[in-house]
Amino acid sequence: MAGVRQVISTLSNDGKEVMGANILAYHYPDNSIINGSLLTVESNHFGVLKSRGAILNVYETGQFTIQTPDRPLIGAFQQAFFGGTSPWQYEVLYINRAKLILEAKGVAYSREMAEMGYHVSCYVHVDSKEDALKLVQHMPFSGHYVTTAEVNEYTTPVIEQSINKIVQMTPLERVNEKMPEILELIKDHLQEFLSVYGLTLNDVKALIFPRDERMKELIALRAFGLSEIDAVRYYTAMMMAQNGVVSAPNMAVGKPYYVGNPQVAAMKSVAGGDEK
Repeated sequence: MAGVRQVISTLSNDGKEVMGANILAYHYPDNSIINGSLLTVESNHFGVLKSRGAILNVYETGQFTIQTPDRPLIGAFQQAFFGGTSPWQYEVLYINRAKLILEAKGVAYSREMAEMGYHVSCYVHVDSKEDALKLVQHMPFSGHYVTTAEVNEYTTPVIEQSINKIVQMTPLERVNEKMPEILELIKDHLQEFLSVYGLTLNDVKALIFPRDERMKELIALRAFGLSEIDAVRYYTAMMMAQNGVVSAPNMAVGKPYYVGNPQVAAMKSVAGGDEK
């Protein structure tokens, strides 16, 4: 209710914290904040006070009394018309200073134009009052929250460009060898981008993998030292064995399979050719 001294915090009426692990910023949904209200800022938050669009102050942990910053009303006039309070109204924005996770998923293409899926996790936080100010100034609010999902929409193109810059020049089976280089490029590009929004990048984890299941199996076989043709043959043999085809071992070792008299088959195998 307007004109009543109130406590502003991130706790709901039942005492639950409204800023969870997926909330970067929270706009206190009350337009009756006035001079004399108590602003509570938790240890893992920053509080930003605005009035008529202008940023008045950024607060760290503690409880603060909101004071009119410009020529407050005083004396009998204030007492008579406003009950000792000022009619100024304020907005409060809370910024989460805990470490949050941003995630990006997408598709990159190897040098052979094979599809490579990727999953990148980035750990970020708002480090200082100055960074909280940058976030409020540059990150738009579409409602009362700014979620990590919304921030992902900003970071995904940067991550995608960084990954494709290296993956598109790399053969499919050598992409994992480039992971240290890919991670460093993501960190460099992403930190430069996030700094505009007052976000500090702590770490980046990434996984890049062939989207086609067959290619995963073939690359795994190649990792055992098999040639390309041997890897294809062993993969085909495994598929045949899964479907109960008795000639699967022959496919694996590259030998023909004969149906009929086993002695004749053995002689043909030794001779290295078929009888006419």
